[in-house]
Amino acid sequence: MGKQFLSVGYQIFGLCLTGTQVESGMQEKQFSLYTARSKSQLITVKLYSLIQWVKQHQINVIHCHKSGDLLIAALIKQFIPVKIIFTEHMGVTRSKKDAFHRWIYQHVDQVLSISDETYQRNLNALPVSPEKITRLWLGTDIPDNTELLPNEIATIKQSLSLPEKDFVIGTIGRISPGKGQIELVKAFARVQQSLPHSKLVIVGGLEASQGCDLAYLSQVKEIIQSLDLTNHVVFTGFRHDTQQLLSIMDIVCLPYANEAFGLTAIETMAAQRPIVAANTGALPELLENYAQYCSPTSDQSIAQAILNSYEHYEEAKNNAVSARMRACKEFSIQTHTQNLLHYYQE
Repeated sequence: MGKQFLSVGYQIFGLCLTGTQVESGMQEKQFSLYTARSKSQLITVKLYSLIQWVKQHQINVIHCHKSGDLLIAALIKQFIPVKIIFTEHMGVTRSKKDAFHRWIYQHVDQVLSISDETYQRNLNALPVSPEKITRLWLGTDIPDNTELLPNEIATIKQSLSLPEKDFVIGTIGRISPGKGQIELVKAFARVQQSLPHSKLVIVGGLEASQGCDLAYLSQVKEIIQSLDLTNHVVFTGFRHDTQQLLSIMDIVCLPYANEAFGLTAIETMAAQRPIVAANTGALPELLENYAQYCSPTSDQSIAQAILNSYEHYEEAKNNAVSARMRACKEFSIQTHTQNLLHYYQE
């Protein structure tokens, strides 16, 4: 997103901890950085230096993406008249109306909730007046060409040991309870009874450093083995080429139990793939009528939604076309940047 702001004349500066992925990402984009070894340094021994750095670069907007960073921004605001914008990514469920949080949030000029779902949670939990809270959907890069050639699809399938003619059900996301891989595997066992030439592809990191819940992964693998699905389920591990992997999936299933937004859903819409999604959280808000919905806690419901999509596949493909059009209009990085600039410039 930094590239979008640079293109309209903004200067971008980064504040982060040393040795983190955030620092690496900002360095790759060649942002000017202020770094520290810990947040405690930033609010104590390095606070004066940080304030001088903000003054030197004439920074007038501080945009935070984690609530833990708001204290630093509020302290800076005691010395410099900056605007503080906070994008709240999770939707707060525990009240933050105690004296400490009231002091911090009184310095926040705008809270941006990433969905209607998180907007309602933030209204209830944050010590901020309603007029300072609004919904701003996230955005992502949407590729122009989503369709791979048949030989390209065949090559990707071959690399995953997938028979070319098999029907592929896929899911993408961090392997953890909230993403519903256990329920999906159980649902797939039901689907297999009707579609024996089907495969399940699970895309997501298999290491703790990649966000994987290793204990949960062990449970998923045990269930796969107990259901005799070992030869029908493929783990890809962490991948950068998710758009290519989406192209080989005939149905993408997102049984996320309580998703705050769902960038994966947006990427799937952009890839023009038929979608089965949870009927909870923010996914229905994003997907509208262009998905088949299921209860994410019921493997029977998930299986039925997959089979319904399979049995009405032409309708599912038409919905996928409409979903891509919606993604291009509402969830592109260009749309998000344009809307965000409005709050920077107010």
